[in-house]
Amino acid sequence: MSEILGWLKAVLFALSISIIVSAFIFQPFTVNGSSMEPTLEGKDPYNKAKIGDKVIVYKGGYNLGEEPKFNDIVIIDSRINIKRDITDKLSESPIVNMTLGKNDKRLWIKRIIGEEGDILEYKDGKVYRNGEVLDEDYIKEYMTSPFETRVVPKGHVFVMGDNRNGSRD
Repeated sequence: MSEILGWLKAVLFALSISIIVSAFIFQPFTVNGSSMEPTLEGKDPYNKAKIGDKVIVYKGGYNLGEEPKFNDIVIIDSRINIKRDITDKLSESPIVNMTLGKNDKRLWIKRIIGEEGDILEYKDGKVYRNGEVLDEDYIKEYMTSPFETRVVPKGHVFVMGDNRNGSRD
């Protein structure tokens, strides 16, 4: 009986460490949808051959106060107007999701195209940042959906998918 208890303690300890590491340091992520193509191929529920690229997200810097920068590829919570807390980070752990049988669709992968104070504009199928056209060699076609000129608010970033015509940003 003491041997079983010893094994149980070891398994629970390993599981706890795995949850902490995947919630706060490194998190595996599967790309869903086509919004980041051609940079990252997404999982397609209608085409089983498209399983989606797998990426490992380093969360340590962000959790220690490092801010994401222009052109970084980031994972965002689509619920942008909520205050996130530790329970949100824990619920993003793939181990927790697998245990609860959840598939979290509120997490998206996008590219930062504007930092706080930047002025973003749409002109003739291209995105301009502070008056200069973005040099985006990963974009394969002109944008067909215009957006209003905007200033990125303090404490925020502006993100878009690389597949601008196939992304609902």
